[in-house]
Amino acid sequence: MTDPLVELGRNATARRLFKSLGLPLPLPAALRRTRGTLAAQPLADRSVLVGAADRPALLATVAETLAPAGAAPWLAVSTDDHGLFAAVGEAWGRAPRSESDLDENGRVDALVFDASGLDGASSLKALHAFFQPRLRRLGRCGRVVILGRPVDEPGLRPGAVAAQAALDGFGKSLGKEIGATGATVNVLRVETGAEAALPGVLRWFLTERSAFVAGQSLRVNARGAVDGDALRVRPLERQVALVTGAAQGIGAATARALAAEGAHVLCLDRPQEDAAVARLARELDGTPVLADLGDAVAAADVVRAAVKARGGVDVVVHNAGVTRDRTLGRMKEEHWDAVLGINLGAVLTLDAALDGLLRDGGRVVCLASIAGIAGNVGQTAYAASKAALGGWVRARSREASARGVTYNAVAPGFIETRMTAAVPMAIREAGRRLSALGQGGLPEDVANTITFLASPAAAGVTGQTLRVCGGAFLGA
Repeated sequence: MTDPLVELGRNATARRLFKSLGLPLPLPAALRRTRGTLAAQPLADRSVLVGAADRPALLATVAETLAPAGAAPWLAVSTDDHGLFAAVGEAWGRAPRSESDLDENGRVDALVFDASGLDGASSLKALHAFFQPRLRRLGRCGRVVILGRPVDEPGLRPGAVAAQAALDGFGKSLGKEIGATGATVNVLRVETGAEAALPGVLRWFLTERSAFVAGQSLRVNARGAVDGDALRVRPLERQVALVTGAAQGIGAATARALAAEGAHVLCLDRPQEDAAVARLARELDGTPVLADLGDAVAAADVVRAAVKARGGVDVVVHNAGVTRDRTLGRMKEEHWDAVLGINLGAVLTLDAALDGLLRDGGRVVCLASIAGIAGNVGQTAYAASKAALGGWVRARSREASARGVTYNAVAPGFIETRMTAAVPMAIREAGRRLSALGQGGLPEDVANTITFLASPAAAGVTGQTLRVCGGAFLGA
């Protein structure tokens, strides 16, 4: 289903008319999305304006990220820091330039600000000093990425903790101010010692593949090995991926995205979906797997056999899920059991069944939901199951870190699927507009996020729940 306001917003005349009439509901910007496989230089010809607070710790890593990925850096940093960008830029034929050389009305594709040195109330003025005069330079569907430290970083003084915590409120608020242009704001918190894991994450947040990820604060940690060749194309070549609930919607989009990056995909769904699963598997040159997760033990036997036939598995995406929405007072026990059994119990059962078959450096991604973060009327079972997945990936990430295996969850907001198309129109419209971007996302937005978390670029991301919600006001 298409969003009528987004389609109307593609018309420049309609946008001018809405503005001239002073209508209270602005037309949301059509988001720019990248389709196809990952490029060798995902930031080719993108202009990125870089700034920093006092005592920045991450500028060297930013420099090492931009030029190899094809970006053209413009610098609004101390002249003492220009040398960090010069050597890398010259090697890649993209010498950095000073912001003073940028045309007065020149636009950039992204703003990156190193806030890792913020410490105390007065230091927060650096946020205003950098962003206030430069937001006008940010183009439509631009990217803003703020780099900071985790608030539980050892050795941080209380003043520094306060300043670093301020980044979340600042970033979410700024994202809601500029979201109508299709721009996003996200915060990346980099642990000391995890700098080598930042480039792949920063690159992805600066691309169009993160179009519907906004208002997020993601931790980059030092657990596990970092792939030094994370810029290669088809990063999942010769890997095996399992996707549950693959017959349609987000599951099908994810299977296609993983296959496009080289993975052989085991497409799992219920026996009732055999025709759709078979078509998808043929399209992707993958393998159909039929099993009903309502009987998780029996399904685990089927999955284990399918994985053993491929010699193991590298990526597991727990996408399958059900809803049985009722207020708690009206919910039958069997409905509660079905939701918790499939959404949570089956995940734990499959994970145990794949013990010894998930290869070192593997990736496990669970489909959570913003319902598990914010709660919804009539969704006590569903929200409980999705919140539980967030806790589970945090715990499993610690247990699996020695093998380089990451566990993460993706929490979609309002996504245009067959399920949301059946929602009453008024509720559907509210779901679309209650986000910083003023619209719903697409299955491919979730699929792109899962594929990122499944890739070598996300080696430093584990135990996290990443929302794909367009900066939703719900649970923000």
